[in-house]
Amino acid sequence: MPVPVDPTFRPVSGFDLPRFAGIPTFMRLPHVGLDDPRLGQVDIGLIGAPWDGGTTNRPGPRHAPRQMRDASTMIRAENGITGIRPFEIANVADLGDVGPNPADLQDSLARMTAFYARVREAGVLPLTAGGDHLCSLPILRALAADGPLGMIHFDSHTDLFHSYFGGTMFTHGTPFRRAVEEGLLDPRRVVQIGIRGSAYDREDRDFARAVGIRIIPIEEFHARPLEDVMAEARAIAGQGATYVSYDIDFVDPAFAPGTGTPEVGGPNSWQALSVARLLEGVDIVGADLVEVSPPFDPSGGTAYLGVSIMFEILCVMAARIAARR
Repeated sequence: MPVPVDPTFRPVSGFDLPRFAGIPTFMRLPHVGLDDPRLGQVDIGLIGAPWDGGTTNRPGPRHAPRQMRDASTMIRAENGITGIRPFEIANVADLGDVGPNPADLQDSLARMTAFYARVREAGVLPLTAGGDHLCSLPILRALAADGPLGMIHFDSHTDLFHSYFGGTMFTHGTPFRRAVEEGLLDPRRVVQIGIRGSAYDREDRDFARAVGIRIIPIEEFHARPLEDVMAEARAIAGQGATYVSYDIDFVDPAFAPGTGTPEVGGPNSWQALSVARLLEGVDIVGADLVEVSPPFDPSGGTAYLGVSIMFEILCVMAARIAARR
């Protein structure tokens, strides 16, 4: 891990160039490609995964990274709650987009795994803007090369189903079932928060119970203080390497309508930001924010909430890196 925090990795300030001007990158950071010699200096890489080949109903998340980059020009240098200034304590860059094959699901999964394997080999912690939730599976395949990870998962759905449509094994409703089966996740160190909505059956929850995954359904989430819920989540993840996966449909559609599979009854925007902030202390080796769908987000508010959540996660990751230097 690089020791010096290089000032050339600082984002462009809105005092120097208006936020509506310039080429948009995540949070106005420098772009560093995988073949750029500066890659080895990067601590945290923001990555776009513009692919929604696992979507089974309303498509659109393939367009999210572009919209989220534009929305992220509103992110400033300092976290207004915690005071963390992530770009001064860690080298952060936009690593660009992983290039999928929109005509071939399996090839897209392979391309993503290869991309993230290079990121991991460079010692960079990835923070991804999806894409649908199947994008998490190839990322986990790359990051769990040395052993299974824990996971803190915010969502209204478990994404633990066995298959869709009589045997289709790879959709945005199956990534974490595959990840457990492939040994990428340690189910005893996995917690899923916010699960709700009508259901086809109980198969996903039965699987979770059988392998030891902790589900905190939305009624329990609302009945407990946020700090209590997140203290349990941190305890389940423990001290080991942990992945954070955040589906924007965790948030109530009144606050985040721009998603393909909305479920009513979820948290508000403040709660959505707070749970990310309360990840402090978790050994996050990678994270994603998925399922923002621009066709259903005409105001852009869902994309802005998404990048604001990413900023909260980024602050947690940067603070941990700084503490280890």
